[in-house]
Amino acid sequence: MNLLKDKRKRKIFIIITSVALALAVIVGACAIYLGDYYRADKEAIDAFLPQGATWSEDSGRIAFEPEGATKGFIFYPGGKVEYTAYVPLMQACAEKGILCVLVKMPFNLAVLDVNAADGIREKYPEIEDWYIGGHSLGGSMAASYLADNTEDYKGLILLGSYSTANLSGTDLAVLSVYGSEDKVMNREKYDENKSNLPDGFTEFIIDGGCHAYFGMYGAQDGDGTPSITNEEQIRVTVENIVDIMK
Repeated sequence: MNLLKDKRKRKIFIIITSVALALAVIVGACAIYLGDYYRADKEAIDAFLPQGATWSEDSGRIAFEPEGATKGFIFYPGGKVEYTAYVPLMQACAEKGILCVLVKMPFNLAVLDVNAADGIREKYPEIEDWYIGGHSLGGSMAASYLADNTEDYKGLILLGSYSTANLSGTDLAVLSVYGSEDKVMNREKYDENKSNLPDGFTEFIIDGGCHAYFGMYGAQDGDGTPSITNEEQIRVTVENIVDIMK
């Protein structure tokens, strides 16, 4: 009888130990994955920004508020990219008179907070037209958010990204921009998901551009080799964003 009890205890102990070890491995793997992300290139950003550039930061959001702005742009960062890597893009848009709000995502993954745009519009009642968008995974998540909030926005900006949400029946202004040397974005899925966008959406391919150069965080694994500078890709992108908002 005691032998049976001992055997049961050993089995239970082995099971509990095995489960605990498996959980430890999973937690450890998740910690490694989430801790491995692209950091903003602070030196490149400082060199890009004009002297006296200012913005405000509150609750994980960075706001660029040009005087007299009537158009607003909420931006979701790319997956596993530090959100401050997009400060140059937002600053460049703000210099064109667009109020921009750059959103920080949990563990740098927009999929973990698709509704991050909630409450932003209400803070800026002076803004007449709102746009939302993002880079890569951030763009896809912004599109998913927009699908449930189409009445509140004028349009969508996709940078090296595509929409898996069906927006084809809306009258949204949509801009899709990607670099000719982008080797990260899945081109097959991009083409498949074009049908989710409204007829007549604007597509612009940046000659010589790559996936990473919408932000400033260095080279991205698997990306192509750009033939233009990071600064040039941001400049061309902003020109297209301004055009779609006119």
